Amino acid sequence: MAYTLRELAEVAGAVLRGEGHIEIDSVAPLNRAGARQIAYCATPRYRELVGASGAGALILHHSDADVFSGNALLCDDPRAAFARVAGLLHAPRPIAAGCHPSAIVHDSATVSPDANIGPQAIVEAGAVIGPGAVIGPGAVVGERTVIGAASRLEARAIVMHDCVIGERCVIAAGAVIGGEGFGYARERDGRWLKVPQLGRVVIGNDVDVGANTTIDRGALGDTVIGDGVKLDNLIQIAHNVKVGENTAMAACVGVAGSAVIGKRCLVGGGTGIMGHITVGDDVEVTAMSFLKGSVEGPGRYSSSLPAVDADVWARNLGRFRHLDELARRLRRIEQTIKQILSGGKH
Repeated sequence: MAYTLRELAEVAGAVLRGEGHIEIDSVAPLNRAGARQIAYCATPRYRELVGASGAGALILHHSDADVFSGNALLCDDPRAAFARVAGLLHAPRPIAAGCHPSAIVHDSATVSPDANIGPQAIVEAGAVIGPGAVIGPGAVVGERTVIGAASRLEARAIVMHDCVIGERCVIAAGAVIGGEGFGYARERDGRWLKVPQLGRVVIGNDVDVGANTTIDRGALGDTVIGDGVKLDNLIQIAHNVKVGENTAMAACVGVAGSAVIGKRCLVGGGTGIMGHITVGDDVEVTAMSFLKGSVEGPGRYSSSLPAVDADVWARNLGRFRHLDELARRLRRIEQTIKQILSGGKH
């Protein structure tokens, strides 16, 4: 569906420059956009492409207004404005309500008349499926689980028993919500006893959970994911973790049990977060870091070692093995210097 540039400016919260009546029907990259498409530039890296763009309009920062002479939407945050425009121009197609003949829905489940239950999906006893919700092909909704209005479980996503998913959430393909937490007690003879995981997973509104991400149920209390949280693919959230509102995590993050993560945090890919620690609000953790202890926000934290030439790494590794010896020698040298400066013997 096409929209006028004036309508797009209103959606984006941007200042319109140019012909507001022209129609735009899609988005495209700067170097490939045509007369009925809109593109954006949010970083200086791509500024050189702006002047030659054939787009019908561009979304630009106010400071870049002079770089492009054509139609433009000028704003303080081009990326956010582009997201709003793209969401309007490429909105998901409405899905017809109904239940596929191959789906299995328990008689005691409550399914809204305008929800969609896809092929081979399973909705177990006592589950509640809200208005406009979509349960995709092969997805599973466990006993007594609640799926909020307009939320979507994509193909083969699983939400196990007694969990709560808020409104307008997206649980991507292969995600598992409410699986057993890693809870065991070790006996003296070394054998492990399973500790029953009796809590739930409670997810707020407007949460996105990426493909094959897993969120374990609480051991006694609940694992809680706040409103607006965005989780990438292949993330592990352990039992009893609390994640604050509008926090975002990139792929392959691992959060150990009972960690508490604040609001508006940014966690880079491959990061590990130790259990039973607290991360304050507005904390950014760069990719491949490891948080072993609690940190207060706001702040930016890093702990990874970048890759170097293999021969250099081998030499450095050899030196690492002597760190204790070097530290002892350094302390002896410092003591000797102090004695000399104080006039004592050594």
